[in-house]
Amino acid sequence: MQRFDVSTDGTDAGERIDFWLDALARTYVPLDISNPGHDVPLAGHIRGRDVADLGLSLIRASPQYVHRTARLIERHADDYFLVSVQLSDASRVIQDDRVAELNPGDFALYDSTRPYHLLFDGDFTQYVLQLPGERVRALVSDSSTLTARAVDGRRGAGRLLVDMIDTIMTDDEIGPGSAAAIAYSVQYLLTAGLTDLVSAPRPESLPRTERLDHIKRAILLSLRDPDLSVAQLAARLHLSVSSVHRAFADEAVSVSEWIWMQRLDAARSELADDTRAGRTIGAIARSW
Repeated sequence: MQRFDVSTDGTDAGERIDFWLDALARTYVPLDISNPGHDVPLAGHIRGRDVADLGLSLIRASPQYVHRTARLIERHADDYFLVSVQLSDASRVIQDDRVAELNPGDFALYDSTRPYHLLFDGDFTQYVLQLPGERVRALVSDSSTLTARAVDGRRGAGRLLVDMIDTIMTDDEIGPGSAAAIAYSVQYLLTAGLTDLVSAPRPESLPRTERLDHIKRAILLSLRDPDLSVAQLAARLHLSVSSVHRAFADEAVSVSEWIWMQRLDAARSELADDTRAGRTIGAIARSW
């Protein structure tokens, strides 16, 4: 797991905005920034670490308005979902004609492939998660309905997510063999926290697309279980085996093939991770 640390400390006041824009682009995605009428020079500090394909950082900074514009998206088509977890002061996340008001403990999701704005009227502290877009869309088919919606991180899955982030950021003893499992756990807790925003009827009463999302999340939560099967999955979700298969009827692959694809993708991520150079291919394969 790689760590990084960048700060405006020691940078001349006249160069700080350019320095900070470069730091934001290297850590997240290219952004524009404006200072909301404050006379003091902009100040900021980002401390982070990469855990498998998950980016996690702690950002402390002075008041600023951050913009992901259509022009920047044209030039830099980075496909990520980001999550801001508010730790101090307050902020607003604006995307898809919605505004999420974040107070300490709250978090919200936003998509780098569409314009968004992050507004900080005072000094602030946040955790920021960064996840590959394709990974989130595999868990939630209609992710655009969940952007810029505040989630309470003080209860339920939201609380578990924030506690796990705290642990990752402060624990230096996490071994490389645990990185992928931790990254997957964070993604699933995030998904659970976001789906708490909508009602959660029993799986058999869900529309087909929502039932498919529900089944996929259940699969991903058990991906390392060697006994995972369609029958076991159906029993756990109180569905018939045929209902699970029907949910995948319009997908390009069957449910069993989708399970294998997710396991292969996870193994591929570990094989490409330089920090796992000491693990054999067989050990990585068995772990999935």
